[in-house]
Amino acid sequence: MTTTVILGMLCVHLLCFCVMFLLISTRLNDKKMGMEVFALGNLLLGLAYILQLLNDAMEWGIISVASHTLTLCAPVAYVLGAMRFFDRPTTVLQPLLVLATSYTVLQILVQSLFGNEARHALLAAICALLFLSMTVVALHGSRSYARDLSVEMMVFAVLIVGICILNAAKFALILDDGLAAIDMSSGFQKIFYIYMSFLATVLPPCAVWLVLRRLTDELRSLAAHDPLTRLLNRRGLMDALEAHFRSRTAGPAYLLIVDIDHFKSINDTHGHNVGDLVLMRVADVLKATARQGDLICRLGGEEFVIIALDTDRAGVLQLAERTRAAIEHCEVSGIGVKQPIRCTATIGVADEFTSAQVFDECLQQADVALYRGKAQGRNRVEWGCVQG
Repeated sequence: MTTTVILGMLCVHLLCFCVMFLLISTRLNDKKMGMEVFALGNLLLGLAYILQLLNDAMEWGIISVASHTLTLCAPVAYVLGAMRFFDRPTTVLQPLLVLATSYTVLQILVQSLFGNEARHALLAAICALLFLSMTVVALHGSRSYARDLSVEMMVFAVLIVGICILNAAKFALILDDGLAAIDMSSGFQKIFYIYMSFLATVLPPCAVWLVLRRLTDELRSLAAHDPLTRLLNRRGLMDALEAHFRSRTAGPAYLLIVDIDHFKSINDTHGHNVGDLVLMRVADVLKATARQGDLICRLGGEEFVIIALDTDRAGVLQLAERTRAAIEHCEVSGIGVKQPIRCTATIGVADEFTSAQVFDECLQQADVALYRGKAQGRNRVEWGCVQG
């Protein structure tokens, strides 16, 4: 009786959080982060446990087969939802329908060849392997694709490995003592459903927390980046500079201003849409030519800033000349442009600096060099101070 009450409460938890996930997904508009798939996983698992309440789970029959199929499909739905959360688009209904059909056929074959105990052992073994794989992927994610969520991924791994161990124990109990060992009145089933209730209570808030983390991270990223070029804006650049100089091993930095020559005439001749294409193309060139770790910012209009880190004068000069040449040789084509547009850029370079507090000073120095380069014919690199 106690196990039945626990299982009933578990069903209520699953279905309530299913509705909550659906409501959250409707508020996320186009980018649902897999919440609607998590809702489907909760629904499948809730239905599986409802079927267990309606029918003796140990008996062979349509309800038992459906319960086992839904039980296996639920964690797979969670995996598909997690893939969507981590920006790995995937179909959902097709793989779940294929899995449901295949596992239903497999159950019938195992039942006819080996009996009811083998069918229950099969589900426990497959679930144990599935949750073990999920644990490994979560641990791997904490060091790779979800490094910014490493603590959360470790927590998920610990929680998932618990259900993996319980399914492995269920498999072993069935092999040793048969189905009587996992009867609804058994102590093992009570422990099993208590742990599942714990997961059903803890995991949904964790999923909501991950969504909030992702949303706040995206808002922070939007606040620090230029919406057109996706380069850093001034605020993002200053934050990155301060973070760099907080490091004890931080070396000096050099500031380069890159200004597109005659950009106003490009806008006047071809229109602002083409001007935007030019800005995006130049931004791509800057990202391709800068070294790994350098900071790239759109300062405003047609002006860009590159902060070269951990280098010397010779390295900065090479970077500036490489950038100037790359912009000179790039072409911009797009809607309404009959022939590809080519442009050049003038680059002003400031002397080295070792603190974010002197950024404006260096910017002014590079700006003076930039206008000197403009006055001397454009498409050139000018230093902001005389080298000794």
